[in-house]
Amino acid sequence: MTTAEKEQELKRIITEHGKVAVAFSSGVDSTLLLKECADTLGAENVVAITACSLAFPKREQNESTEFCKSEGIKQIQFNINPLEIPSFCTNPPDRCYICKKAIFTEVCRIADEQKCNCVFEGSNLDDDNDYRPGMRAIQELGVVSPLRKAELTKAEIRLLSEKLKLKTASKPSFACLATRLEYGDTITEEKLKMIDRAEQLLIDLGINQVRVRLHGKTARIEVEQEQMQTVLENADKITTAFQGYGFDYTALDLNGYKTGNMNKSIQQ
Repeated sequence: MTTAEKEQELKRIITEHGKVAVAFSSGVDSTLLLKECADTLGAENVVAITACSLAFPKREQNESTEFCKSEGIKQIQFNINPLEIPSFCTNPPDRCYICKKAIFTEVCRIADEQKCNCVFEGSNLDDDNDYRPGMRAIQELGVVSPLRKAELTKAEIRLLSEKLKLKTASKPSFACLATRLEYGDTITEEKLKMIDRAEQLLIDLGINQVRVRLHGKTARIEVEQEQMQTVLENADKITTAFQGYGFDYTALDLNGYKTGNMNKSIQQ
């Protein structure tokens, strides 16, 4: 199917569910999904539900609020402390399943309260190519993935976002801050805050796609190849700031940014 045909299929899937709740993170995928739902069903038949936690930077939360207000979409935010979710802190390989199950159980409860017929989430076709234990939780709870069902890829989602003049068309991909830690490395509030502050500093320097991976007390910076020069030009500022955040050492990964990099240990 062409991208245009896939968009029509997406609209068909949305229409057959009536009033819906959308798990909304303000990312590229969920923003397009929410916009398509509002355009197809009318904003009055869509509820955006956003989970706020230590693993979700404040800037993302603020962007979600701004978008819903601009589109006239009702948004419900709820706070969840992932460190209180049983087994999450031990950071096992199925950490994402554990976290998603807890978060989406609450999303589904809120959706029922709002008398929504179902819950949508923003996974796309490309997500099938990576280790995604969280998808098991999505399936167990009966949550629908319209973008994935319509076979839309990330590139096509960006194209449709551009057509709809969404600011997220060129927004960098983002993932939960816990993905910056190696499996088995205990997750703490201190570590999540260190990572968040480090990534925010790099974003403020104009680096749009970044991951700061944590290895003991070492920060391993991943950026696109063309943005490595920016890191090097600001090396003194970055290392000094990172030391203040709690890192002993700062390293630049010459392989560059790669999504799902911490999954290598369980995919071998």
